[in-house]
Amino acid sequence: MRGRSHGNYTNPCLTMHQPWASLLVYGIKRIEGRSWPSPVRGRLWIHAASKVPEETTIKAMEDFYREIYVVNGITDIKFPEHYPVSRLLGCVEVVGCVRCEELASWEAIPEGARLEGQTDFCWLCEQPQKLLVPFEMRGYQGVYNLEKKIFEAAVRGLTPVKGPMPVTFPLPNPCDPFSLKPGSISMQLLDKASQVEKSASLTTAIAGARAAATQFNKKGQNLPTNNAQNSNSNAARSDPVETKPLEEHKLQQDKSYEDFNDESSVPKETEQTNCIKYEESSSHSRTRLDMKQFPGAPAKIFAAAVRGLKPS
Repeated sequence: MRGRSHGNYTNPCLTMHQPWASLLVYGIKRIEGRSWPSPVRGRLWIHAASKVPEETTIKAMEDFYREIYVVNGITDIKFPEHYPVSRLLGCVEVVGCVRCEELASWEAIPEGARLEGQTDFCWLCEQPQKLLVPFEMRGYQGVYNLEKKIFEAAVRGLTPVKGPMPVTFPLPNPCDPFSLKPGSISMQLLDKASQVEKSASLTTAIAGARAAATQFNKKGQNLPTNNAQNSNSNAARSDPVETKPLEEHKLQQDKSYEDFNDESSVPKETEQTNCIKYEESSSHSRTRLDMKQFPGAPAKIFAAAVRGLKPS
């Protein structure tokens, strides 16, 4: 393990859709693409989300990897027999993260691996291990920590996996395990001539893989939200379309509460309302209220007149 520190994570885990999750744990997928840079180095547990993959999606991704391995002369790839969902599958070692354009021009790694980067940030993964018996678990958005009891059970059930063509990603600074980061190689290796030439079948496979991945961007990840994780990452994974109305609703509730408790906003009771209230009290209270209602009447005369009234 080259990167032993996980930052703020103890046993970091990432939930991924199938078939990408199994392809990574089986060592076929060596690059995990994201729109945000990797916050971890070292072991990253891989969990499969609950969405059952469609056969067309599986075929598109298997075709994609067949084509990129052909670039390096590898034609025999053993794909997973099953793509289980809602399961912890295994782990990989994240040794660094670079931008897509850096990966595409990085001559130090095989041509096929360069083609795997189809997103802004490419997480570089080595040493895949799978669980002999994947077990059911709930996943969350973003990177989150495994529960201690899950980690203790999982770490005993790992077995190493040898992919079709493992890649060891060279560190720009061998003395610094964190030196492989966005921008670390772009200034040295931006030669467009080093980029892999794409055949017609490879171009078609790449287009199919992109289309398969796009379906989740349109439909959403459909993963439970880890509130603690979102708060630690500045709500990076929160959907602004959802949070804004909730904030506005809360502000409206607060405003309504303030209006309700603001005495100046409550209508003044009319004298008639006061009379009704005071009729339910003692005659002495009625006298005082009636005197307030008719301030021009002499107090003694009015009080005597009220005491002389009889019910009809």
